[in-house]
Parts: sequence; structure tokens; C-alpha cells
Amino acid sequence: MKKGLCVYPGSFDPVTIGHLDLIERGADIFPEVVVAVLHNPAKEGCFPIVQRLELLARACSHLPNVRFDQFDGLLVDYMKKLDAGIVLRGLRAVTDFESEFQMAQLNHQMAPDVETLFLMTAPEHAYLSSSAVREIGMFGGDIAPFVPACIVEDVRRALKP
Repeated sequence: MKKGLCVYPGSFDPVTIGHLDLIERGADIFPEVVVAVLHNPAKEGCFPIVQRLELLARACSHLPNVRFDQFDGLLVDYMKKLDAGIVLRGLRAVTDFESEFQMAQLNHQMAPDVETLFLMTAPEHAYLSSSAVREIGMFGGDIAPFVPACIVEDVRRALKP
């Protein structure tokens, strides 16, 4: 496994400034970061995966060592396919830690050579989630403070009440 190849998995439905902060910090630490959008057939996303990938690419266009992909199935299988060794996950609160710790342990059990690196979310983003952005936007609230400036209009149009 390549320990320098980091994967940041998530739904990114839509990408928020909190996600972008973690992607930027990951890009500072690792030579290459793959932001991987999970396709969960049991869950209908607000934004189609192709659009999420496009929004992510625009939000991260200033990061030359970041690329984007999609996957379905188990994260450890995707990690093996890429020959990647590091999973990047953000923690907002203690409640995140419980579920993230459990998932990291399960992943480690299935793929002992895959490590999970937790980064604490910047305090100013600790309250932020994609679901909160969707709810604010669907009720006509201002989402501009919560998503990267270059995609605000796209997200606003998609969530317009």
C-alpha cells in the first residue's frame, strides 16, 4: 500500500467549506489526495454524483495534488484498488468520534495495512454539515457562508424552494 496516497471519502452532498478545509489540510500533508464520492444505492442524494464531482473539482481547482473519483461498495476494497494506505476523516464532535472510531476499527480488521487519520474540524466549521446546508437552502436561507464561493450559485439553484 502507498502510504503517501490519501483518500478522503464522503458523500459531499454538497461540498461545504468544512470539507474544503479538510481537503486543503490533507493536501498540505500528503503528496496526493483522492476525494472519493461514495455512491450509496440505498440513499438518493440531493445532487447527482457527477455534479458533486464537478462541484468538488471547481472548489479545489487551486490544489494540484487533489483528484476526484467515485466508488461504491466497501471503502477498504476501493483503497486496495487504488493501492492507497491512508483514509482521511474529519471529526466535528465527540459524537462523530464514536461512529468514525467504529468504522476505522472495522476497516482495520478487514485491511490491516490501511490507516485512518483523523483531523479535527476547524472550530469555525464544527457545526457545519451538508444536510444543514441542504435544509437552509431548501427553506430559502443564505447558504453563501457555508459553501465555497465558486459554487454558491449552483448549490443555491439546486436547492431553490
